Amino acid sequence: MCGIAGLFHLHTPKPVDPARIAVMTDVLIHRGPDGSGVWTAPGVGLGHRRLSIIDIGGGAQPMTSADGQIAVTYNGEIYNFAELRAELEQHGHVFRTHSDTEVIVHGWRQWGVDCLTRFNGMFAFALFDAGRQALFLARDRLGVKPLHMTRLSDDSLAFASELKGLMAHPLFRRKPDIRAAEDFLGLGYVPDDASIMAGVAKLPAGHYLLIERGKPMPQPTQWWDVDFSRRASGSTRALEEELVEHMRAAVTSRMVADVPLGAFLSGGVDSSSVVALMAEASNRAVQTCSIGFDRADHDETHHARLVAERFATDHRERIVAADDFALIDTLVTAFDEPFADASALPTYRVCELARESVTVALSGDGADEAFAGYRRHRFHAAEERVRGLVPKELRRSVFGALGGIWPKADWAPRPLRAKTTFQALATDGAHAYALAVGVTPPAIRERIFSAEAMRALQGHRAEARYEAAMKAAPARDSLDRAQYADLKIWLPGDILTKVDRTSMAVSLEAREPLLDHRLVEFAASLPASMRLRGGTGKWLMKKAMERYLPEQILYRPKMGFVTPISAWFRGALADEAEHIARGSTLAETGWFNMVALEGIVAAHRSGVSDHGRLLWQLLMLDRSLARLFGTAR
Repeated sequence: MCGIAGLFHLHTPKPVDPARIAVMTDVLIHRGPDGSGVWTAPGVGLGHRRLSIIDIGGGAQPMTSADGQIAVTYNGEIYNFAELRAELEQHGHVFRTHSDTEVIVHGWRQWGVDCLTRFNGMFAFALFDAGRQALFLARDRLGVKPLHMTRLSDDSLAFASELKGLMAHPLFRRKPDIRAAEDFLGLGYVPDDASIMAGVAKLPAGHYLLIERGKPMPQPTQWWDVDFSRRASGSTRALEEELVEHMRAAVTSRMVADVPLGAFLSGGVDSSSVVALMAEASNRAVQTCSIGFDRADHDETHHARLVAERFATDHRERIVAADDFALIDTLVTAFDEPFADASALPTYRVCELARESVTVALSGDGADEAFAGYRRHRFHAAEERVRGLVPKELRRSVFGALGGIWPKADWAPRPLRAKTTFQALATDGAHAYALAVGVTPPAIRERIFSAEAMRALQGHRAEARYEAAMKAAPARDSLDRAQYADLKIWLPGDILTKVDRTSMAVSLEAREPLLDHRLVEFAASLPASMRLRGGTGKWLMKKAMERYLPEQILYRPKMGFVTPISAWFRGALADEAEHIARGSTLAETGWFNMVALEGIVAAHRSGVSDHGRLLWQLLMLDRSLARLFGTAR
């Protein structure tokens, strides 16, 4: 994996100082500690930091064509590069290296923008074509690899893998965007269509941007989308076999590397399935690693060990403290933008453990989004059935009234926690699902924002993008629409950002075979009952994997990485909670009602309310703003 950065002058080919590109690139050294390169030409500069994975001796970047007319800097892997190379050679192309990077150069020459549809992989790249005086920026289908960009005052476009690459340019102006703060508090992350830095954009997943010098700056063009409107036909047995073949192909294609390779193993269905298929394809013991916790209710190492023993993997595990919050500043630096998914802490630790023995690790990420594995999918499907039976006005009056008077009891057994369900049933499915995916509800955000901030937001709502995505989804039913929105918003904004930043922070390449686009397209075509049945998510996947995995792995309750953040703010992080309310960077922004924040902190510390997740969000926002805008303590 790598880090990329560069500049492109949009109208006049002004000289580009190679030292400026080097500075932008060098702040990404964690993404590529094995080498660096800078290439410049009139009006353009490309930079690269390399983590050597394929063709270690010959794949240096930026890479140019033999005639010097094309140059590319690239972050990612093209898994089918060998097949594409053979096809391009039949068209007369001559290769000088054995790297997948060179396939991009020749693929552009042969197919133009259509080369993207032929690439099976994860990637973000910038290609300069001197003949066309054009810059071609592209990002993979699902957004595994990031690409940030901004317009500078000298009429140039700057781009980089991470925000810190843009911030290294002396013309970059730092100004926070309050809309991103609203998005962050609503969702727990800054989504792909937003940035905490005003004027910064992220190239959307499955999009490209083709800029020709002297012409108006175009909007990104979508080159791929997932379609839930088609339905696969066939027996359950036939679909099982097709699914296993897709999974097998996805895993084996991602096992190609010229460096040590292994896998994350949590003991859940997804990572266990990946390890099972790796073991089937490998002629040596698969290297696996797991993180455990010093609290039994958070620990999954027993299940991971069962899978490791079943497939005779070379397994390593490490126990860490459940209150492992010492990483906060490390994560703030790695993510740049505020990021409140607390599972980033154990994800960083498992990446750190993996990097001790391998350079590439396969993960199980993506199956929950593709095959309806989240609890919220089950709840949404059940609520939609009720919505289909009860007229809208009756739902609003009856369930709205119940939602208003029912006590909020997060501490109570699940059957008694009905307030949220009543409120959801009183509204439409898209709005209810957007709230279910979120973290801090709109009412609390309105309570903690200042009057000035509410005016500045001009009605902007974090949930609006989810509602729009669900309503515009190429889909047949409500489950389709929910999954589509997750794949377009939650997956790149939260899951893939988390894995990219934590793995790259320790110079580890993470690969997600369950996000192979052919597998995702197949999953989207499955009837809803094949994804979610009888309260069981990922139904067909689990059934297909029964030949590999025991029932206690396939059908046990989903745990995931859990962190006890509510307890932290009543214990070791109590002082941090007080700082949020009284002396933080948040107060300096003018965005927040500090009296309301004091009330939130007091209610949480006394045990009257549980505001642990909100306090974690506020802490991460405070630390990120301090780092980005120079007000760190």
